[in-house]
Amino acid sequence: MAIGVRFVAGTIVVAALVGASSWALVTYVVRPRDAATTDTEGAPAEGRAETPARRITATLHYVAEDGLRLVSVTREVPFGATTAEQAERILEAQLEPPPERLLSAIPSGTTLRGVFVSHTGQAFVDFGPELRSRHPGGSLNEIFTVYCIVSTLTTNLPALRSVQILIDGREADTLAGHVDLRRPLPPSREWLEPPAPQTAARNEP
Repeated sequence: MAIGVRFVAGTIVVAALVGASSWALVTYVVRPRDAATTDTEGAPAEGRAETPARRITATLHYVAEDGLRLVSVTREVPFGATTAEQAERILEAQLEPPPERLLSAIPSGTTLRGVFVSHTGQAFVDFGPELRSRHPGGSLNEIFTVYCIVSTLTTNLPALRSVQILIDGREADTLAGHVDLRRPLPPSREWLEPPAPQTAARNEP
């Protein structure tokens, strides 16, 4: 009888120890997971690390200090998911103030209304009326304005073959009476600063 009592008592003790161990194991596994979930999901938005927005390197164009040509400048611009969206992001950067010692070919205060791209690679860029009303005039200034826009888009987006400039949603004959804007214009390097000449390596005796 005493042996039976000791056996039952031993069984109860072992069961109690197993139960305590199981509770401790469950507590150890579950609580850290819950705590991690609370730390991540319950954290205030301002305390979370935000993923930096994707950006690309684009080539923009400005009037040189001597006012005789367009020069290229690279800078980071936001990434656009489509060709039209990327064109907008690039032109928005082009409309910002120019780098030091360079001049903007686009009148200050000009607004961009939108960009539309055809399946044949033609871009239609719609500007606000400021592009014409604030333009200083003159044939060279007009050429710089037009080809700043055309060159910036076609240089960065090879899918674009030509660019037509619209004003306030409508086709424009010209900005200041010199450049015909009634059709899409292909890129031209005539007004861009030529690349620096490469010095040929000489074979020393």
